[in-house]
Amino acid sequence: MSGIIIGSLSAQDLYRIRVDRKEGLIDKMGKTVVPAKFDKLLAFHDGLAAFKSGAKYGFINSSGKIVIPAQFDKVHDFAEGLAPVKKSDRWFYIDKSGNKKFDIVANFAYSFSEGLARFQLGSKFGYLDKTGKTVIDAKYVRAYDFHEGKARVQQNNKWGFIDKNGVIVIKPTYDYVWDFSEGMANFLVGDERTGKWGFIDKSGKQVIPAKYDKAFGFHSGRALIRKGNFKTGKFGYIDKTGKIVIDPQFDGAYNFSDGVANIAVGMGSARKWGYVDPSGKVIIARQFSKPADFKKGLALVRIGDFKSGTEGYINKTGKFVWKRQ
Repeated sequence: MSGIIIGSLSAQDLYRIRVDRKEGLIDKMGKTVVPAKFDKLLAFHDGLAAFKSGAKYGFINSSGKIVIPAQFDKVHDFAEGLAPVKKSDRWFYIDKSGNKKFDIVANFAYSFSEGLARFQLGSKFGYLDKTGKTVIDAKYVRAYDFHEGKARVQQNNKWGFIDKNGVIVIKPTYDYVWDFSEGMANFLVGDERTGKWGFIDKSGKQVIPAKYDKAFGFHSGRALIRKGNFKTGKFGYIDKTGKIVIDPQFDGAYNFSDGVANIAVGMGSARKWGYVDPSGKVIIARQFSKPADFKKGLALVRIGDFKSGTEGYINKTGKFVWKRQ
C-alpha cells in the first residue's frame, strides 16, 4: 500500500508519510528517512518530535531514534529545552534526555514560550518559569502564550495584555485580541458577526482603526482582512499603515507563510486555490481543490477530487516534487 504525506515536520525539512496506518518520515526528495512504524508522529520542535505507540507517547530525534521511550499519557512540544508531560495523573517537565526537571500541580501544562510556560489550575491560568516557580498566579479565566514580550489575557470578559511580571500593560478593553506579530496585534470591537477589527502597536496605541469585518495578524508585512460578511465577503491584504495593497477580491485566503499566501476564487466545488506573493502577483495559478500553506519550501495540495485527483507536494514554481501513488 502506498503512503501519503500528511504534514511537514520541520527538522531537517522532514515530512510525514502514512503507510498501512503507520507513520514515518521522508525528506524533500521523497527519500525515506524513517520507515513508517509509529502509530502517530507530531511535529518536530527543539529537535525532537513526539510519537505515539499504543496509548503512550515518547520522543524521537530527526534520525528516527527513540531518545525518550513511550511512557507518557499526554505530552506537549519541547521548547527551550523542556517539555511538559503527564504520567499517572501528574504533570511534570522533562529535559531532552527524559530526566524530570520539576513537578507541577496543575490540570494542564503547556510548552515554554519566551521563558515562561502557561498552566491551568482549576479554571484559571497562570505562568511559571524554568525552575517550576509560579511567577504569575493562576488568576486569568483565559490566557495565552507570550509573543514579543506580551501575553493576551481575559479579565471581566474583556481582553488586554500583560508583561512577564504579570503587569497589565494594555488594559483589557477589547472584545477579543490576537497575539502580537511583527509588532502589531489585531483587536475586535463588538461581536464576531457585526463587530470591527483594527490593530494596536506594543504601546497599546490604535495604529489602524477598527474598520474591517475581519482581520488577522501580520506576516511578511501583510495582514489578511475581509470586507463583507462571512458568507459573501471578499479577502485582501493590507500593509502596516492600513493601506490596502492587495484588493479584497478573493473568496478564500490564508495568512502569508514562507513568503507566499494561498488564495481562492469560486464557491463550493468550483473554488480553486493558487498562490500570490506580497505584491499580489500570482506566482502559482489557481488550480488546486485543496489548500495548504507553504512550509520549508513545499505545500501539500490536490488537483481534482479526493478519489481520482492528484495529491502531493509542490515547490514554489508549482511543480510536483512528490505525488501520492
